[in-house]
Amino acid sequence: MDLIELLREAAPVMLTGAGYTLLFAVAAMLGGLVLGFPIAVMRIAPWAPLRWPAALYVSIMRGTPLLVQLFVIYYGLPSVGIEFTPVTAGILALSLNAGAYLSESLRGAIHSIGVGQWRASFSLGLSYGQALRYVVLPQALRVAVPSMSNTLISLIKDTSLVSVITMTELMLATKEVIATTFQPLPLYIAAAAIYWVLSLIFEQVQRYTEQRLNRAHQQH
Repeated sequence: MDLIELLREAAPVMLTGAGYTLLFAVAAMLGGLVLGFPIAVMRIAPWAPLRWPAALYVSIMRGTPLLVQLFVIYYGLPSVGIEFTPVTAGILALSLNAGAYLSESLRGAIHSIGVGQWRASFSLGLSYGQALRYVVLPQALRVAVPSMSNTLISLIKDTSLVSVITMTELMLATKEVIATTFQPLPLYIAAAAIYWVLSLIFEQVQRYTEQRLNRAHQQH
């Protein structure tokens, strides 16, 4: 089987897997944002009982391998009566992991906003929550976009780990094709190329988002 014929035969399965990879990455990014925003707010809160649990969560998620987190959720939790499908377990693990990194991106961006912004907000009679929502967060999001986009690009690559729980995505699809064609090298290179193309697409989305936010900021 020549290379062109091999890739033509593998393309439908691998592109379908790539589609699932993209869906899983976006779903995990959204889940990570849902977790990351409140965790970031808790970490900068002036009240220690809010900061400590958030700091513990971030420390655990960033300090342990994603693969171990995946195994705990999919293989470990059923022993205490909590079971998930491969898709749910995969997206949950990716979301929990991404949430920790996104929260740190947001926390760093919020801290980059000068203390004068807070003081000006308080002088106008805004509460802590109002100052955060209306003054600080809009500016912080512009700063956080690059690192948040990097997290999404990392998620695209991290989805390859969920193949270990038989969750269909690009890597598992590639392994299935290899099992029938016995041509690992060209197919793994093709899979790497697909991951690269997906990353390039999201890098362009990142640049576009940054430009839009910068223009909006300059207009204000």
